[in-house]
Amino acid sequence: MVSHNGKMTEADVIYSDVKFTKSTGNTTGTAVSPDETIYAEVRKKEAPTELSGSQQQALPKGGSKVTSERVAIAVLSALLAAAAIALGFFSHRNIQTMEEIQKLTAENKNLTGRRCEEKICVQTTCPTPPDGKIPGTCLKCQEGWEKHGGHCYYFSISKSPWNNSREECRRKGGDLVQIDSREEQAFLQLKLREKMDNPEDKFWIGLTDSLVEGNWLWVDGSPLNTSWKFWSVREPDDWTGDDEDGEDCVRMGEKGSTALNTWFDKSCKSAERSICEKSADNGQIKCV
Repeated sequence: MVSHNGKMTEADVIYSDVKFTKSTGNTTGTAVSPDETIYAEVRKKEAPTELSGSQQQALPKGGSKVTSERVAIAVLSALLAAAAIALGFFSHRNIQTMEEIQKLTAENKNLTGRRCEEKICVQTTCPTPPDGKIPGTCLKCQEGWEKHGGHCYYFSISKSPWNNSREECRRKGGDLVQIDSREEQAFLQLKLREKMDNPEDKFWIGLTDSLVEGNWLWVDGSPLNTSWKFWSVREPDDWTGDDEDGEDCVRMGEKGSTALNTWFDKSCKSAERSICEKSADNGQIKCV
């Protein structure tokens, strides 16, 4: 077969007969006899078959590099998808947590008792309930009593001996005050500074050693806690100048002083003002 340029390609030659002559050492060009002719069969290499276009495309150039890049892209895509799912999950949980906190805060506000005095509500401690809701339970004190914590205090105007003062407090539903903390002592001393007319205008409290000298007991029979005693300087002294029986009851107050040590023993027969105490009543009132 002849190619387009008129030459035969190697792929087209399959077999050819080549005659070789045996040299006789004659250089004169004498003809060689037929029996000296040696035939040799030469077979040409078959040219490699060309691949079709589709087969050539099927063999990618740099195949291993392309495969690695595709694997890396696939792994990266999977990681991004997982990160997106995790972010969405945590965002959802965060929203749920915030909603729960807001719900608990709202419930806590609804459960917080409003601090009321008669028909006055202190907004900082007892907010007005939302419209349509039942007013919350308030700790309240009767008219003439002053509230502190969970107790109500009455500061008398009239003066009477210790026993009479205690009876009056009991008729009012309480008893002479029993001081159980430094904070309560500070509250009472601050109030007395406002109410005392002169340095001797002091108030009975519910502490006495009338049963056994030196054994100070509160009106409920409990002993004086040494951690909460607020005797003034050189007190108690059990002075007998006014009463030969001595001083077996305690009054308190120091006009113009910020000190807490304002207890003085005094004869129980002395006429003094007094401080009554009772627990605040539980009741429902509408704060305005």
